[in-house]
Amino acid sequence: MRLDKYLKVSRLIKRRTVANEACDAGRVMINGKVAKASQTVKEGDVIEIGFGNKSVKAEVLTIKETVKKEEASEMFKYL
Repeated sequence: MRLDKYLKVSRLIKRRTVANEACDAGRVMINGKVAKASQTVKEGDVIEIGFGNKSVKAEVLTIKETVKKEEASEMFKYL
């Protein structure tokens, strides 16, 4: 699954366009490397997102095309 879509479906970022812009600005990294929005996300990858002066690190647990809001937090684990 594409990185921007995963960020939206897992609700790490609320909107796909915002996820796209964050990737274009170089604020999203997968396994320590700057990632583009089109990069493929796999289970076990570690995603790091920079929000201003703080950053969020999460490990990908599962990948699903659609998920309910209540189950979205089960797709990743905060590190």
